[in-house]
Amino acid sequence: MNPDAEFSPLVRASSASGKDAAMLNAPVAWATSCPLEEAVEPRFAAPANPALARLCGALDAAFRAAAHAAEPSHSAEFARRVRAALSLAAADETLLTPAQREGAADRYRRHLLAADRHGRYALAALVWQPGQASPVHAHHTWCGYAVVDGTLTETVYDWNEAAGCATEARTHPRETGAVSYTRAGTTGIHKLGNCSAAPAVSLHLYGVPGTQIATHVNDLVRVEASALR
Repeated sequence: MNPDAEFSPLVRASSASGKDAAMLNAPVAWATSCPLEEAVEPRFAAPANPALARLCGALDAAFRAAAHAAEPSHSAEFARRVRAALSLAAADETLLTPAQREGAADRYRRHLLAADRHGRYALAALVWQPGQASPVHAHHTWCGYAVVDGTLTETVYDWNEAAGCATEARTHPRETGAVSYTRAGTTGIHKLGNCSAAPAVSLHLYGVPGTQIATHVNDLVRVEASALR
């Protein structure tokens, strides 16, 4: 697996420097129990964890409810159901095992939880130690997340089409129970990080097969130069 695969060529070729450049070159830490080089979907089985099984069932129902739509992720009903499913799952203390709450010392860590047998979605738990953050990114696919434990800080960016870069718009805390959903594209550019003194855990849903979760989700974008200083 190429740990830099989810970085767009535009960003890799940009003139970002200092702390931001280091962040762009830092791969995500994956749990060793989730080797994404192997095919996930052919080995798919219903999750043994009841809470995770309920979440997958709710997501299946969301797809059925949006079966009439050419693109389910554009359906308001689909978005509502996904947000509700993530909210209920994040509030269930049995959703994650202790091993799935383990972080990494040098970067945030992702644990693959489940992958849809039809390749429609993948679920992962992200563990953030204090000070860890994602780079600024848009998304190649629809996605959503819910904060399971702790507090994350989300910085939202506007896309300047003429300049070909993102501009910081606002920053706000995402406390336990917070839920977000966004479509693919530049309408949901953001950065997530843990600015608190305690670890944080979040549940993430991506509209890709499990084997593509490391390469077809985040689309790193160029940030306005003044924001990097």
